[in-house]
Formats: sequence, structure tokens, C-alpha cells
Amino acid sequence: MGKNITTSRKIFRYDNGEMTQQEDQMATEFPLTVMVNGEEFVTLVCSPDSLEELVIGFLASEGVIRFKNEIKRFTIDESLGFAYVDLVSTKKLQLKDYTKRVIGSCCGKGRHFYFQQDVKTAKTAIDGVTITPENCLKLMRDMQKSSKLFHHTGGVHNAALCSTDKLIAVRSDIGRHNALDKLYGYCLLHQVPVRDKLIVFSGRISSEVLLKAAKIGVSAVISKSAPTELAIQMAEELNIMTIGFARNRSFNVYTHHERIQLT
Repeated sequence: MGKNITTSRKIFRYDNGEMTQQEDQMATEFPLTVMVNGEEFVTLVCSPDSLEELVIGFLASEGVIRFKNEIKRFTIDESLGFAYVDLVSTKKLQLKDYTKRVIGSCCGKGRHFYFQQDVKTAKTAIDGVTITPENCLKLMRDMQKSSKLFHHTGGVHNAALCSTDKLIAVRSDIGRHNALDKLYGYCLLHQVPVRDKLIVFSGRISSEVLLKAAKIGVSAVISKSAPTELAIQMAEELNIMTIGFARNRSFNVYTHHERIQLT
């Protein structure tokens, strides 16, 4: 039986001068230790759902795998909080390669700090999707409506893989990077072509979030929050359209505004 993604707790709520006791729903945190070829690789603190997608997406994001057929065996023991991944390759992973920061370049232009594996796995978008303003805002609304976990708890991040006019998959997690890794895992498990897809996201677009999107292979990120300056620099170099503050009837376009289809 899977772990509960929410838990209830009695709380006291202050409202308009009065204190009342209520029951509140909260998102649960679940530590999942990932073992690769018999050795501990990482412990992810996550929302306990879509765990196979999370682990596969994380390993792909870190450059450990590129395709699902590189995994020989995959099992999860939720009672103990362990995921066991046996790779086709028996080559010993050098953990230092996955934590070492280097100065690299996205495509020979700027110079930014990356993890060493980011230099290998970040992809420059080849095809740039175009989208209407109406669909930008519709996709954001649809993602927010579809997240039951967020509506119950208010304590998770949402991420959606989309075409230019509809949601394909929505994932939620207490960690914004985890939500994106779940989408990456979904793409690999279901062999979803991503060059004509985009990501809609509830959190801010940091450089790490932008890199996750680049590793997945999409060419646009739409967020209801703000980007950082480094994320914008990376987006320019990686050919990714970035849209922030997509709320109500407006948004800001930070890179590649020419891909917005105005009527």
C-alpha cells in the first residue's frame, strides 16, 4: 500500500477576533533513498506519489541515464523508503562527478556555474514552439485547477507538461525540482516526444528550474511567478522562451517574445 500524500491534524484558526479548532490537511514528506547498482546515490525528500517517475527523472537529470532501457531492474520498497536501481552498465558511479561545480558554457557563449553533469545533459532547444496569449493563460489556469493536492494542502508545487493547447501530464510535489523530475520520468517511461512541448510551472524560474526544463528538452517555460537573472541568461543561450507572472489576464515575456502569436 502506498504512503499517504496528505495527513490531517487538528489546528486552531484565528479569524476576525475568534479562535476555533479545525481539522487541516497537510502535505506529507517522505525520504526516499535511491540505491544505484547496490550503492547509495541520493536521498530525496518528496511527496510519496509517482515515485518511479521521480527516481527515473532524477537519474536522467543527473546524467546517470538517458533512456529507460538503460535500467535493468527497478524496485521500490515504500515501507523502508528505498528505491533500488540496477543499471545495464555495471560501471561504478563516481559520486564526485555529480556534485562538482564547474564553469561551463551552454553553447559557447556565456560562462556560468554548473554542476559537471549539467554541461553534459542540458540541451539547447532546436524547435521553438509558438503559442497564443490566450493559451498561455488557459494552460496556467488548467494546471492550477487540476492539482487536487494543492487545493487540499496549499503546500506543494505544480508542474505540467503541455502541448500548446492542452495539458498532457500534471505532477505535484513538496519540492519544485521533484515535480519537474516526475515529469521527466513520465516522458522517459512513456517515450513522449518533447521538442514541441512546453512546461507550465507554479514556482519561480530559478537557474536550476530552467536547467531541468532544458534537460527534459522543452523549448518554453510558463510560470505564475518570477524568473531570476541567471535563469534568463541561460534561457537566451538555450533557446528557451520564458514567461513569468502568468496570472489573470497578463504575463511577462522575458526571452523570445517573437514566439507569442498575436492575432
